[in-house]
Amino acid sequence: MSNCKPEWMRLYAVTDRAWVGEQTLYEQVECALRGGVTCVQLREKHLDFDAFLAEARELKTLCQRYGVPLIINDSVEIARLSDADGVHVGQSDMQAKDVRDLLGPDKIIGVTAKTVEQALLAQEMGADYLGTGAFFVTDTKKDALPITHEMARAITAAVDIPVTGIGGITPGNLDTLEGLGLDGVALVSAIFSAPDIEQRCRQLRTRWMFPEN
Repeated sequence: MSNCKPEWMRLYAVTDRAWVGEQTLYEQVECALRGGVTCVQLREKHLDFDAFLAEARELKTLCQRYGVPLIINDSVEIARLSDADGVHVGQSDMQAKDVRDLLGPDKIIGVTAKTVEQALLAQEMGADYLGTGAFFVTDTKKDALPITHEMARAITAAVDIPVTGIGGITPGNLDTLEGLGLDGVALVSAIFSAPDIEQRCRQLRTRWMFPEN
């Protein structure tokens, strides 16, 4: 049984330090939380270990206050030491079953999957949710290979765990993902580059994929 509720995937915010300016990353994340994001992934590719860990602990406390899970990108050790709610790993990282051995039975493990075979293996290995993409050209991750809508539909049909879409998704192209079976979308610049992050998230919550309950 998955540790990840499908509704947590609806509006999944992935941080990017490139957009830090007038606000700190912490302030940006809090704006996103006030706007209604349902999950936060802390993604730090260049921060040193101690700073990354301190930031993860601060954001864990913040997200906990809003009742939203915090996922750490790639670093199982940061996730473990910060007591984050989970970790997201790619195909070149540790297998989900090995992550589970380190983090325990209750943490959320997300895995990137771009094919049905990868998706089924990740589910078999104990992944709680999948991230699939990139759906559109994105500057956030320049080496991300595109995925077709047909492949995304095949992945969501093949697995029983939640699936979130990622990669170049914006308010302008969000509607094109309807009917693919996705539980939600993971957004980076579409959230954090907005002049008013809270308002952008509120607007996204009104779209077809994010019904208010």
